[in-house]
Amino acid sequence: MKKLYIAGIDEIPQQTTLEDNDVVHLTIVCPPGYSGNINFSIDILRPGVELDMAGLYFCSRGEKQNFDIKVRHMVGGAVSRQLVKGIVGGMGKCVFNGLIYVAPDAQKTKAFQESHGLVLTEGSVVETHPQLEIYADDVECSHGATCGYLNEDERFYMQSRGIPEEEARRLQILSFLSPVLSRLPKDKQDYLLSRL
Repeated sequence: MKKLYIAGIDEIPQQTTLEDNDVVHLTIVCPPGYSGNINFSIDILRPGVELDMAGLYFCSRGEKQNFDIKVRHMVGGAVSRQLVKGIVGGMGKCVFNGLIYVAPDAQKTKAFQESHGLVLTEGSVVETHPQLEIYADDVECSHGATCGYLNEDERFYMQSRGIPEEEARRLQILSFLSPVLSRLPKDKQDYLLSRL
């Protein structure tokens, strides 16, 4: 099952449960121009569920966005993966709070969370707060986060091969976002990229 939510366009549920023995691909996008909060909680209630969740944010025009994502493994034997990526520029700010909760006796849980932010301009802010709350002892869980600027050496290399600076910068951004951007239909990708 695949679900795509675009903030400001789609109504994003605040709470959902996964009870079927399914693979769920869920993507949430905060497009350029959107300021606001995304509060999303998922309770996994059946062994065998696989959740593949991705988030994408664009705060390139000074927007303020907050992601508050909770994935609660209430039973064992399920898998969740979270990947959130985004760019912040123009005095924008994005805050990511992500929680993986593993209930007592939810053995054999596998849960992974990553958050990566790219800062485009001085004065822009990315805050990321990954959290694990684990009450079972036979689990595989991890979280990680990075925030940083575009790599000047990469851009210099592309420019030395004849790619203009602005195009090199755009290619760097596209490469950074592509693991999540590629999940979207082509028309949505083109729309988002045209507004950078």
